[in-house]
Amino acid sequence: MTMQAVPKTKAYIASVVLALLGLADATYLTVLKFTHHEAMCAGVGDCYTVNTSPYAEIHGVPIALLGALAYLAILFLLWFERHHPLGRVYAPWGVFGLVFAGVLYSAYLTYLEAEVIHAFCPYCLLSATILLFLLVLAIIRLLNETPDA
Repeated sequence: MTMQAVPKTKAYIASVVLALLGLADATYLTVLKFTHHEAMCAGVGDCYTVNTSPYAEIHGVPIALLGALAYLAILFLLWFERHHPLGRVYAPWGVFGLVFAGVLYSAYLTYLEAEVIHAFCPYCLLSATILLFLLVLAIIRLLNETPDA
């Protein structure tokens, strides 16, 4: 299957950059979780309390690892979009779905930080912000860049 070259828009490039930043952030938190080290929060927030709370895992799997896997999936879909005809049509919807779910779950985790754990992790808030920006970009891309199926 050959595919005509698809120009990389600013929204696409920004999505890739943000997904890479999110991956780096989630990977850092995953390493901290597995090594039991404290994050370098520079006196802002309480990463250790958040990252060692019972809410930082689902059945023993760190939330940060799930986040890193989600960012990898987003990056794969962004790559697939540019390298396969089916990706051009369907990958933007996959990105939207993953990011939308991530925003909802991040909102839940932020609620837990504020109301249950009573501590904030700047890296977790960074990831939530990245996902929010990715959601805005995903909507822009769906409205402006998605070809008809």
